[in-house]
Amino acid sequence: MMETKPAAKFFEGEKWLVLTGLLGFLLAGLCALWIMLYGAEVSPEGDMSKAFSFNAALGIFLISTAAISPLSAMKARSRAFFRWSYIILALYSYFAENVQNFRGVNPRFVKDGSAFDIMVGSLFAFVALLLVLYYLFLAIQYFRRKAYNLRPELVLGIRYAMIATMLSFAAGIWISVNQGRFVGLHGNIIWLHGLGFHALQAVPLVAWLTERTELAASVRRRWIHLTGIAYLLGLAAIGWQTLLGSSIMEWSVLPLLACGCFLIAMASGAQMLIQSTKARHRQSISGRS
Repeated sequence: MMETKPAAKFFEGEKWLVLTGLLGFLLAGLCALWIMLYGAEVSPEGDMSKAFSFNAALGIFLISTAAISPLSAMKARSRAFFRWSYIILALYSYFAENVQNFRGVNPRFVKDGSAFDIMVGSLFAFVALLLVLYYLFLAIQYFRRKAYNLRPELVLGIRYAMIATMLSFAAGIWISVNQGRFVGLHGNIIWLHGLGFHALQAVPLVAWLTERTELAASVRRRWIHLTGIAYLLGLAAIGWQTLLGSSIMEWSVLPLLACGCFLIAMASGAQMLIQSTKARHRQSISGRS
């Protein structure tokens, strides 16, 4: 009898990437303690609140990446290369963001800094570019049949998440080229930058829930497509509003469209949660009978 290959599992083999992500939460906690004791601003250009948000965001991003990495269908050597490269890049990012803000220096846009500050800032920009390029390499893996065959619904959700992540990286590059997060009178690129990365948690979660329903495979895929497309359209509306130099908080067509798209994605997730709960309940009843 032919043995069935076990399905790929979340986090499998990614202990060190998870620990690097948890380091971000530890650093965020230390930054929060510093802010409570001494305030966020560090003269002349440092801001520990930015270090706090960066640490937490990078930590979530790394842990989310560690969760889905086993589903990339990469060979062990390729996964190890990506893992350790990303860990090294992340550790430098933690160093630059925290040490420079603590020293009162903006780690990205150095003003009247020393040779050391300029070197750290320049290397930080190069590291950011490498983070994008390495992640692009990872993203490509999920669009191959080999990865799709591991867990079709989940990998389909990850594909949408990867497109959203690339939009986030593009927004990060936009911030660098723009020399800041603000555009026009009220536009703020950071919303597009941050919400795009959260697709790594949102869309695969819905896809994971569909796996636990009793719906037909074609119906599961339709729900995942609905969630992914709605999320991407929401990001597109936010990006367009930001490009116009307007706030996403104002009552106008694009912010309302973005809100509607994200509500559709959330409603899709809620529906799959209900369906998966019902399926589990029926399975528990049949198991007792």
